[in-house]
Order: sequence, then C-alpha cells, then structure tokens
Amino acid sequence: MRTRHLCTAVFALLLVARLSAAQEITVAAAADLQFAFQDVATRFEKDTGKHLKLIFGSSGNFFAQIQNGAPFDVFFSADIDYPKRLEAAGLAEPGTLYPYATGKIVLWVPNESKLDLSHGLHALLDPTVHKIAIANPEHAPYGRAAVAALRHENLYDQVSPRFVLGENISQTATFVVSGSADVGIVALSLALAPSMKDKGKYFEIPTDDYPAIEQGAVILKSSQNKEIARQLLAFLQTAALQNLLRSYGFSIPAASATGR
Repeated sequence: MRTRHLCTAVFALLLVARLSAAQEITVAAAADLQFAFQDVATRFEKDTGKHLKLIFGSSGNFFAQIQNGAPFDVFFSADIDYPKRLEAAGLAEPGTLYPYATGKIVLWVPNESKLDLSHGLHALLDPTVHKIAIANPEHAPYGRAAVAALRHENLYDQVSPRFVLGENISQTATFVVSGSADVGIVALSLALAPSMKDKGKYFEIPTDDYPAIEQGAVILKSSQNKEIARQLLAFLQTAALQNLLRSYGFSIPAASATGR
C-alpha cells in the first residue's frame, strides 16, 4: 500500500513538472533587453499565465549556439540579420520573423564623473579618460554601432587602444558602473533602466552617426512550444507593450506599430 501511494505521488509530481514545462518557453534575448524584458515577462505571465525563461547574451553568440542546436524557443536579436540568416537556413519557423525595435547608443558615465558629455564622442579625447568600454564588435551589434560612430567622427584610431571589450552590452555597462572603465558606449535601453538611470548621465549619440540597430525576433523551428511563442510575439505587438519598449528608449518600426 505504501509503495502504491509513493508511486502515485511520484507520478503526480512528474505530471505537474510536465505541465509546468508546457507552460514555459525559453527566450534567448539580446543583452540590451535585460531590463525591458523583465517587465515584459511579468506582464506576459500575468496576462496569459505562461512563464518566460529569459537568457540574455550577445546576439552573435546566440546565433552560433542556435546553429549548434541550443534548445531555445524564441530568439530576440539586436541585429535582425541573425534571425534572417536562421530563416534562410531553415532553422526558423517560416513567417515568424518580427522586426520588434530599433536600438540607440549613448555615451554613459557615472554621476561622479567630471567628463563634459556636451562634447559628445569627442569627450573621449579628454586626458582623464583611460579606459573606454564598448561591446565586442565581433559578435555584439552595439559594439559595431559604437565603432561606426567613432569612425564617423574620425576618433576610432585615437581611442581604440583604450578599449575595454564587454562580452555583450550589459557587461559593457557593468564595466563603467563598477569603475573598470571611465566611460562607456552603451545601449540607451540600459541607461534608462531603473537600476542605472540614477547612477549616471548620458549623451545620446546621433543616429546618423551609425547604421540603424534594427532588431528582430524569430520563433525557432526546433521549438516544442510554438503556440506560446506566437502568443509572445503577438503580445509584443500590442500598444501597451510597444509603449513599454519606447519607455526604454527603443524606436518601434512603423511596420510593427500595430497599436492593437
């Protein structure tokens, strides 16, 4: 009798675990979404009862991991080219590519910094600036944007020896917050995040100085929870969620601004 009860209890636990897993999707998201998507996840769970398991990192690294079979359901990239390439390779669910936002970069320093940001990127020539944090341009779209902006201002060769490279844009911001770098070129979405906006000040780099940081999402072909993934993409296209992304400094592409 005791064995039967034990088996019944184990079966019930396994059933609960399976049902819980069926109500959850794993989201690989670019690091610039770290704070915005915590709000998204909270609202999504409240609205649908479904849970988002969020994993943040560099878009280029996620792209490589997905090519090698990483078990994600949805990929939110800071560079729309990566999901387009996954779609072309047959690794994305057809028709699910969604251009959800356009990012922006800023020059950011802690509040105690004496650096005059009114000079924009030319402030980096100040002799007190010894270390400059940017995301690694090899796999982080925000790093490539930073390099492009510096080249546009003819500053790259002068300041690049002082670079401290972050694995992703979130780590880049952390370098400046912790004092490992004097200044950083980071995502506006991070500068506006609750945990950072009171710790520093920023100068928004003109968007004409770098190629548009067009960001895109796609549901992966290998996902076992495509219906929940589709719910998430539809949820992000509502007016309330698009306004949330705008509050973090993102621009919403006209084709994505459905206003539902």
